Amino acid sequence: MTSTLRLRGLIKAIAVALALALPATLAIPSADARVGGGFSSGSRGARTFSAPPSTNTAPSMTQPFNRTYSQPSNGMNSTAGGGLFNRGGGMFGRSGGLLGGLAAGFLGAGLFGMLFGGGLFSGIGGFSSILGLLLQIALIVFAVRLAMSWWQRRQMPQHAYAGAGAAGDPGNTSNSNFGGMGFGLGSGNAPLQVQPADYEAFERLLVEMQAAYSNEDIARLRTIATPEMVAFFTEDMQQNRARNQVNKVSDTRLLQGDLAEAWREGDTDYASVAMRFSMVDRYLDVNSGRLVGGSEQPVEATEVWTFVRPRGGNWMLSAIQQAN
Repeated sequence: MTSTLRLRGLIKAIAVALALALPATLAIPSADARVGGGFSSGSRGARTFSAPPSTNTAPSMTQPFNRTYSQPSNGMNSTAGGGLFNRGGGMFGRSGGLLGGLAAGFLGAGLFGMLFGGGLFSGIGGFSSILGLLLQIALIVFAVRLAMSWWQRRQMPQHAYAGAGAAGDPGNTSNSNFGGMGFGLGSGNAPLQVQPADYEAFERLLVEMQAAYSNEDIARLRTIATPEMVAFFTEDMQQNRARNQVNKVSDTRLLQGDLAEAWREGDTDYASVAMRFSMVDRYLDVNSGRLVGGSEQPVEATEVWTFVRPRGGNWMLSAIQQAN
């Protein structure tokens, strides 16, 4: 009898520990490799909170910024430290955010219900209550996403580059390759003309950025990326080091690219470019060099990179956005 009571007490203790630890477990973000860590980071000048136009390379809408130092002008809280699209959470954040927390709460309540003999879902009123609550949440999330999509389309400025039309647009000439590099030329009617040398610079920066990040060469990154992006890269490297790992990216190759838009703000030029590229992307143990994540085989990624330069200066990386 005594052993049975002890066993029941142990089971209850384990269940309590699981119920308390579950929300934290769901909140752990999934870490992607390569420069930028798979997040949408940086700034696009006055267009930071406007989605770049779709292209043949990235036909779907890009993800909003998870990390940015820019402050929205319309009151939307999307700064690097928190907010609606916060890297660490928020409403639809990578680590679960509101939806992950609710799911954790449901399961935690179920575990507590089992502890007190009422069944898995007794803690919140039974299985039918769960279904009803989930349905209401799904409807709210759907409505919020529709409203956000409408607001982004409403706020999106007139695109300065005629070649930034959506995939399938008969007037979009960005399907043609440029000089074997995979970049589409787009239209020649933009106030800011993007020349062949610019496309060469974009492809070169794609490769150089991955190499500098792999080598943890902060000095080199400072010459080819904005201080904001360097700060994010440094943070990612520090997190890797805390896990005793280093992210090695090699054999980066541009497969396809399109100019999404190009514009000018005062004496500063901007160009957002959709790029699909392949790479060998690995996490290695710092001490042994053993593969602990990623793959020895090439993988592909599609991202929208925004470059910035002072008029007459060199292009630098200003933002990376993930394509959905």
